Amino acid sequence: MSSTPTQQRLTISHIAKLFAEGRKIAMITAYDYPTARIVDDAGVPLVLVGDSLAQVMLGYESTVRVSMPEMLHHTKAVVRGTQRALVVADMPFLSYGVSPEASVENAGMFLRDAGAQAVKIEGGIRSARTIEALTRSGIPVMGHIGLTPQAVNQLGGFKVQGKTRESARQLLADALAVQEAGAFAVVLEVVPTLLATAITERLRIPTIGIGAGAGCAGQVQVITDLLGFTADFTPRHARQYTDLRSIIGDALKAYASDVADGSFPGEAESFTMDPAVLDDVLGIGQLDRPSDPAPIPLDQDL
Repeated sequence: MSSTPTQQRLTISHIAKLFAEGRKIAMITAYDYPTARIVDDAGVPLVLVGDSLAQVMLGYESTVRVSMPEMLHHTKAVVRGTQRALVVADMPFLSYGVSPEASVENAGMFLRDAGAQAVKIEGGIRSARTIEALTRSGIPVMGHIGLTPQAVNQLGGFKVQGKTRESARQLLADALAVQEAGAFAVVLEVVPTLLATAITERLRIPTIGIGAGAGCAGQVQVITDLLGFTADFTPRHARQYTDLRSIIGDALKAYASDVADGSFPGEAESFTMDPAVLDDVLGIGQLDRPSDPAPIPLDQDL
């Protein structure tokens, strides 16, 4: 008896092979089951359950606000929605870097409890010991340097990183530290194209750019930016491939209008039953009707 083979999920070895072959690597965020299914069916190899969840899905003002339980909850949904993609979970603010033991415990929850295949943490040299501790425990790690949203208050806002000689040297040192600590890839966020390309050329692991130019080994974007969900602001580094906000809005207006004028639901969206069954339920069926009395013979003596 044959069974349908399950699709093999990608691993960090597959990502390393793509990089070695010189193939560009696409990565996209996802935060829920139905979106994850679409992303997986589209063949995107890397799916990030980003801490951008805080702003684009939960309405917080910054990524710092999202919690471990919230990240775990959404990571579980994304894992259930994927079969092939390698799922990377963002470790939220203060869930790592406080102590190696706490970092390993929290990262382990993303793999053991939520089913992710890797975690992502921010920071270069400052996070190297944490990356080492995680990888020694068998937890694949993606690094993240440049503009690191969890440290935006320390960085002085959302601005391009590495434009000066000193800061560019620091970013190169951060990238090398992340690599040597054992990360399988590193995100470069909002970094000048020339610098990002130079860093990519000097690393043995893939760089995943976001606002870092085409010289990176791959690219990552927030899915709501690409699909046009964001109402107020689209980052410069994002390209809007469709306008789902308008498409969904128009569909909802049409639905509300159809309900209001009585054209929805119609016959096509409704179900039928035998009217006689309803008559029986309501007590007006054939068996509920009184039978006619027997006629009295005219010649019968009263």
